[in-house]
Amino acid sequence: MSTPSPSSTPPPSVPVSGPAGAQGAAPRVPEAIHRRRWAILGVLMFSLLIVVLDNSILNVAVKTIASPEPDGLGATQSELEWAINSYTLVFAGLLFTSGLLGDRVGRKKVLLFGIAVFGVGSALAAMSGSPGELVAYRALMGFGAAFVMPATLAVLMNVFERDEQPKAIGIWAGSVGLGIAIGPITGGVLLEHFWWGSIFLINVPVVIVALIAMVVLVPDSRDPNPGRVDPVGVLLSIVGLVLLVYGIIRAGELADFTDATVLASVIGGLAVLAAFVVHQKRSDHPSIDMSYFKKPAFSAAVAAIALVFFALMGVTFFSAFYLQSVRGYSALDSGLLILPLAVAQMVFAPRARLVVDRFGARAVCTGGMLLVAAGLAAFSLFDATTPVWVLCVVFFVQGAGMAHIMPPVTVAVMQALPREKAGSGSAINNTFRQVGGALGIAVLGSLLSTTYRGEIEGHLGAVPAAARDTAGESIEATMAVAGGLGPAGDALVSSANDAFLTAMHVTALGSAAVALVGTAVVALFMPGRTAPEGPTLKEASDPQAEPAPALRD
Repeated sequence: MSTPSPSSTPPPSVPVSGPAGAQGAAPRVPEAIHRRRWAILGVLMFSLLIVVLDNSILNVAVKTIASPEPDGLGATQSELEWAINSYTLVFAGLLFTSGLLGDRVGRKKVLLFGIAVFGVGSALAAMSGSPGELVAYRALMGFGAAFVMPATLAVLMNVFERDEQPKAIGIWAGSVGLGIAIGPITGGVLLEHFWWGSIFLINVPVVIVALIAMVVLVPDSRDPNPGRVDPVGVLLSIVGLVLLVYGIIRAGELADFTDATVLASVIGGLAVLAAFVVHQKRSDHPSIDMSYFKKPAFSAAVAAIALVFFALMGVTFFSAFYLQSVRGYSALDSGLLILPLAVAQMVFAPRARLVVDRFGARAVCTGGMLLVAAGLAAFSLFDATTPVWVLCVVFFVQGAGMAHIMPPVTVAVMQALPREKAGSGSAINNTFRQVGGALGIAVLGSLLSTTYRGEIEGHLGAVPAAARDTAGESIEATMAVAGGLGPAGDALVSSANDAFLTAMHVTALGSAAVALVGTAVVALFMPGRTAPEGPTLKEASDPQAEPAPALRD
């Protein structure tokens, strides 16, 4: 057997015994697990890919599902929205709790449970006989996914040593970009050859393979000293997040943040989350140590995650209508146009650590945010004849920017917490991302809808009075009404395209402004090239600050 190179030599399997703070060797990953760490990462990426892919694949099938039976389910616009939102609501509400549960009972157990529930939910969703059933089974899928995403990152942190974690997180982040891009492509291919349920049924064999690979390869790990359970904190986190996300979703549906139901839900959610923070500060066994948020690098990282997904998800929302409704591309063509974004993430995300090593997290994240802002602002210059190659360049720039943001900020969040709290760190990371994305869709979607309605109202004279309100809701609604107006409909289609482009330009500039706020946050508070002193970046490598990782094969 050849001698491994120094960079790949497995660390000694020397656990630390005794309480934290005792003298001894730094806790290391057991040698057998260290040798197969990259295979484990592959399994984790595979599991994450399923969840991310399914969250984007449904977008291309909504028109088919809205079709009358037997081709679809005859779902209304509201039912279609809740087929998407029920997943988001349950997923976001349980992310924090699932991370805590993984730290306590074991991340492998939680991961296996989550992926199994996701597979069952997928099979049931594929066989749905009504829109109501589809909404319920999508919620079940969201329940399972909430246990998968935090667990993948928590396991990663426990099978890689600190010096390799940035590289592994970069690869992990790249798989998210891949899932976002190939979801619409996969959905388009399946819908061309099979019925709408195939977009869910395809998950089942993939889940079976993932379960087998997890059982064989993935080690279990948990917090060796989890302390007492904090049921009040867990309940407050679930209720607060569900109320907040529901209010955000409802605001997006109504395009109105002043509606009584929206205000009640959002204010109620914020109040419950404020009570959660107060409880955590006063509790002698909190679910999460709130003092971590006093560390600038940690707080800046979670804020950057929320802001970048706020900006990006808003653009994802309107770019689908731009490509399909204004430009006339099919769902499959639209998915292919987003491939440059995925390619950029897959190429640059795993290498982001090298740029961080040279220039520091602050400079790299600031540059990444500026690229994202530039890509978003570019949409304000697009029209109905913008060359396809320009679209590809803009998507590539956005992907490159994301690839230089997500790995450094994720590393900042995860390495700020001790290894045994990896589930909590992953849950915080994913919760801020999910809430930021939902808020982006709601706020920027409302801006898009309001601007579009204002632009199109003056062109609805040929539309019957009873249908004008509906026709002004969205470009899709206007196109549907125009189809029944004969020759007069052609002029309305042209006006609808112009109105949508104006609304898209306004929304794009709003998205870019949010990205610039994120730029300021990371520029001011992320650490520079020299790592700061203190426990934020030291505690995971300090033998006196962290107990054994408690990895079990």
